[in-house]
Amino acid sequence: MQRLNPILIGPVRIDIPVILAPMTGVTDMPFRKIVRQFGCGLNVTEMIASQAMIRETRQSLQKAAWDPMEEPVSMQLAGCTPHEMGEAARLNEDRGAAIIDINMGCPVKKVVNGDAGSALMRDLPLAAKLIEATVKAVSVPVTVKMRMGWDHDSLNAPELAHIAEDLGAKLITVHGRTRNQMYKGSADWTFVRKVKDAVKLPVIVNGDICSVEDANQALDLSGADGVMIGRGAYGRPWLISQVMAALTTGAVPPDPSVEEQYHIIIRHYHDMLAHYGDVTGVNMARKHIGWYTKGLHGSADFRNAVNQINDTKVVLDMLERFYEPWLSRAAA
Repeated sequence: MQRLNPILIGPVRIDIPVILAPMTGVTDMPFRKIVRQFGCGLNVTEMIASQAMIRETRQSLQKAAWDPMEEPVSMQLAGCTPHEMGEAARLNEDRGAAIIDINMGCPVKKVVNGDAGSALMRDLPLAAKLIEATVKAVSVPVTVKMRMGWDHDSLNAPELAHIAEDLGAKLITVHGRTRNQMYKGSADWTFVRKVKDAVKLPVIVNGDICSVEDANQALDLSGADGVMIGRGAYGRPWLISQVMAALTTGAVPPDPSVEEQYHIIIRHYHDMLAHYGDVTGVNMARKHIGWYTKGLHGSADFRNAVNQINDTKVVLDMLERFYEPWLSRAAA
């Protein structure tokens, strides 16, 4: 079993570097609070478009919202214009960000077509200008998240990481896929070792880490200094704390009981309604309800039914009825 050492991201010390990945539409403040309550080395916000941040759109401000319990928090920005990236970074520093993370890994067409995200791995001179502008704009540390490269003919993550280090970045995260792979195939944790060998900075391995065993193997193959967990935490916000425990004490805490999981989802649901309002909140909560209930008896039929409901109170009633067999057992 691997053992993790604390890492320094500039002046920010992360005692156990098991990190929640930035995931658009998932790692909003309500979800991050649940993760932090279980335990997490570092929370990273959803990706925020730098241009939208400058305009202070309602959506960008929602994405940039964070709770004091999350401190220190890393805010992730995406963009393709150095001036805008620098300005957005300054605004987020003013809002309390302890770290600014630059997204150079998002594979989604909407982002890539705007020459942001992983598209920057096809234009290293522009990527360098973005990093330089961001580092110069803020006093807090800047980190960079990337993929292995655009495709398997251009695996340039080690080169980009070295550029980022020279420009003053303080940490590199690598998702072990190319942009063209999207989320298909398997993450190549072994490749991440090439990035680790290219820089003196802390390197975090990301991609397909869905269990304690995955985390251990990813660290072993990559030589990375920590792990970042994304989709593995869907419906399991306690996974990161389990990985943290396993990599420090060697013992893995059990999953919460189904009764405990019910109370977690109810708390999460109320937080989402408070954060987004009833109309958007009930829609945004559907995917989380699906992930939490997956694998429980009758969950497929339940999800199909609850996804049709827009009334927040009816959804709460349906959740109580669905979990009632486990709640009754616990009461008995």
